[in-house]
Amino acid sequence: MKGDLLLVLSIIVLIHMVCGCPEKCLCDQSSKTVDCRNQGLVEIPSHLLSETLILQLQNNQIWRINQNAFNETPFLKILDLSNNSLSNLSSGAFQGLQHLQVLNLTKNLLRYLDNKTFSSLPQLKELDLSSNSISNLPETLGNNTGNISLLSVKYNKLQRLDRVLLESLPNLKVVLFRNNPWQCTCHVIGLKLWLESFLYRGGISDGVLCSTPENRKGKDLLKIPYEMYGACPPTAAHVHLANTDHHNSEYRSSQKMAHHNENGESSHSDCEPKPKPRPVSLRHAIATVVITGVVCGIVCLMMLAAAVYGCTYAAITAKYHREHLAPETEQGSPEEKEPFDSSLA
Repeated sequence: MKGDLLLVLSIIVLIHMVCGCPEKCLCDQSSKTVDCRNQGLVEIPSHLLSETLILQLQNNQIWRINQNAFNETPFLKILDLSNNSLSNLSSGAFQGLQHLQVLNLTKNLLRYLDNKTFSSLPQLKELDLSSNSISNLPETLGNNTGNISLLSVKYNKLQRLDRVLLESLPNLKVVLFRNNPWQCTCHVIGLKLWLESFLYRGGISDGVLCSTPENRKGKDLLKIPYEMYGACPPTAAHVHLANTDHHNSEYRSSQKMAHHNENGESSHSDCEPKPKPRPVSLRHAIATVVITGVVCGIVCLMMLAAAVYGCTYAAITAKYHREHLAPETEQGSPEEKEPFDSSLA
């Protein structure tokens, strides 16, 4: 009796292993989906079907990812690890996932990401890092992350973001920044310029709202004029952007100010205020006065020329009348003289 029961259990375990569905998980062979949600897991389950395309691991207590955790699922396309306890990701955490396209890491405890964390994901298109505790991002997410089209870093602790990272993602179409304590000092100019260019090219973003300094708190970064950053060192403002028609005169003036200060001064992290440049409105007013003066001068010259021409024409006409018409008037015609002569007879 006990032997039969043991045989049955062994067969069940064997079938379970052959089918590739881990314990506590539900597997759908038709969609090749493994659902391990809400199971209290502390690590990536083993005995996964090698043909798995979708792996749902959200709402567990997974706190680490072993280096070979996904060796059994080389064709995985969607991986959801949201609402877990991940605080650190090793550089080989996602090794072997050559076909992964969507990675959801929201609502974890991540604080920092290594620049090689996602290097093994050449097909990655959507990366969601929202609702973590990330305070800093590297200059690149990996050597093979150029296909990312959606990046979300909402609800983190980011105060600044190097535009080098954003420029390393040439296929980026959507980027979400909201609810971070952005520090809108000199260091944010690169992000401001990149965001303007990104939106001009048709990109989608939820915008950057400043948290500090106090006089810019709650303001949209894109609506802060460049003159507010006139005191920043050239290393913050002198950037190379694609040539687009949307660059306005204020941006060009800020570049000139940056070049003027290029030889010398070290960067000031707090961007202490310096004597303010002449306001844009005043420069515009002066330009308007100059242009108006030039136009008025041209009009006056044209009027003077017209007056001289009119006077000259009038003088010539009067002279012509005196020389050619006056004699005829004095002599009179024969018809006019005959009645006068007959009256004397």
